[in-house]
Amino acid sequence: MSNIDRIVEGQLLDESVRLNLEEICEQLRVEQAWIVDLVDAGVLEPRGSAPEAWVFAGTAVSRACVTARLMDDLEVNLAGVALILDLLDERRRLERRLQQFEKLLDD
Repeated sequence: MSNIDRIVEGQLLDESVRLNLEEICEQLRVEQAWIVDLVDAGVLEPRGSAPEAWVFAGTAVSRACVTARLMDDLEVNLAGVALILDLLDERRRLERRLQQFEKLLDD
């Protein structure tokens, strides 16, 4: 069974929510090894020095879901996923900045 088959539902969690390794695996219905692989590839960036001490922001859940879709639907490897997610994050940041500039111009 692919990762996307296991990640079928979930809640949208924000940056303020904190999850440990066990909780994120439970939320996503995946094995800990898969989350460890995502951390090793730079897709997820928990706080903490070791898996038993890791704490993930709630946004890691949606990031893992996107990862599963990219890997399963488009057959992107983990290095590619990390790059795609970083580019999407940068795009969102630039869009927010553009909105701020547009608001300044309108004032």
